[in-house]
Amino acid sequence: MPPLLACLPGSSLVKFSARAMQTTTQQHYPKHYCGVFGIFGHPNAAELAYYGLYALQHRGQESAGIVTCHDGRFYKHHGMGLVPQIFNGEILHGLVGDRAIGHTRYSTTGSSSLRNAQPLTVDCARGQIAVAHNGNLTNAAVLRDELENRGLVFQTTVDSEIIIMMLAQPEMGGVQNSLVRTLRRIEGAYSLVIMTERELIGARDPHGFRPLSIGRTANGAWVLSSETTAFDLIHAQFVRDVLPGEIVIINEKGLTSIQAFPEQTKRAFCIFEYVYFARPDSVINGHTVYEVRKEMGRQLAREHNVKADIIIPVPDSGVCAAMGYSEESGIPYEMAFIRNHYVGRSFLQPTQLIRDFNVRVKLNLIESLVKDKRVVIVDDSIVRGTTARSRVKTLKDAGAREVHVAVSCPPHMHPCVYGIDFPDRSKLMAANNTVDEIRQYLNADSLHYLTLEGMVAATGQKRDAFCLACYNGKYPVPYDPLLDKHIIERRRKQTLTLGEAMIKEDAQIKLPEL
Repeated sequence: MPPLLACLPGSSLVKFSARAMQTTTQQHYPKHYCGVFGIFGHPNAAELAYYGLYALQHRGQESAGIVTCHDGRFYKHHGMGLVPQIFNGEILHGLVGDRAIGHTRYSTTGSSSLRNAQPLTVDCARGQIAVAHNGNLTNAAVLRDELENRGLVFQTTVDSEIIIMMLAQPEMGGVQNSLVRTLRRIEGAYSLVIMTERELIGARDPHGFRPLSIGRTANGAWVLSSETTAFDLIHAQFVRDVLPGEIVIINEKGLTSIQAFPEQTKRAFCIFEYVYFARPDSVINGHTVYEVRKEMGRQLAREHNVKADIIIPVPDSGVCAAMGYSEESGIPYEMAFIRNHYVGRSFLQPTQLIRDFNVRVKLNLIESLVKDKRVVIVDDSIVRGTTARSRVKTLKDAGAREVHVAVSCPPHMHPCVYGIDFPDRSKLMAANNTVDEIRQYLNADSLHYLTLEGMVAATGQKRDAFCLACYNGKYPVPYDPLLDKHIIERRRKQTLTLGEAMIKEDAQIKLPEL
């Protein structure tokens, strides 16, 4: 086995500052989690990492960062906001080196703040380490307690810092630490891209919740990415997916593969990647997301034969499924809703007036296409129902004779604890209402969800390959029912301050007499 961290200790970490941009949005759809990217052996590593993150922007819009390595020194820049807001030519030219890792973030664990932006870095006895993480650790609070009891001090409130702190320890419990040992301690969902002073490392959890792929550029540089769409942008060729439980170590000698979990583990890839999160032009597990979504639409039309005049999608999430629905049903497809692609994030507080305005300003309806028509509107999911209700109202106000809502996945009944920021059950529409009650709330003439069987069939893969917990409540990895994205902040607030702890000490501290 190659050395995990073959690096030179004692190098300095050079940081560049970025303007922080705090934004406020109203959640109508499930929010994205994160995108990770890494490249090894390219003279323009920072620039390619920038374009890689640009291609992964859909996976997280709260913050982004890039860390490079050159002659044993790490160079880092991160900030709040979108990738082009954080980086420019001058900054990228300062990120020197032929290897880099990058991260786009949505806060699935830890609040949205600059201190939680990734990649995270540490300078320790093993040398410098940088980590970018996509996913959620279900035993984060337990591990953090353990590390803090050993005297470690954390700088962030993200579970990803637990990983980098464990890697930085020369030994844990008297046993020589390694990446394999660390991965066997952490539980939940993770796709990791790790950089040391000599290596680029990729790893996936044994269930394979989150995607991670390997590519190669024309000059032979190795690339790791959450989605293959990043390879297309930088003209890299897809090589293969990192397997569940696999560690790939890339250095000057090439790529070495290690299976950290040789025992058989149930696969649990997040099916919502196909439904919503991944870009349509990405290929996951050998299946193009675009084609899978179209097949979901076809399957939806087979299961629910609605008499209508036109099929319209909710851009952009419902486009592929609506096309498939139209092809299968023979009902004409129309882009009646036009999306404004230049609507940025709102800096205004989310009052009801602003929420309603934001819903309308992002999509504008061509009224002549729906007037006096029976309309089927196709979307990928209904979470709280507020946005779907607004769409139905807009269509009926424009003169649509009937509005039928078709959803290309089953009802979301349970929260996700593996990295998708679904609300808890109290805020999930389908967890607290029947389909007909939801239909009445939407004021729709009919409401149809794709069945679980139909959704899985559309992927062309077996049911036991997926995590379906948000639909059926069967969680592949046990979790703390109190787990949410602010668990660490909540835990810290419950901790006594230093002064309070001293007051509660059984023995009084006696000062020497003067």
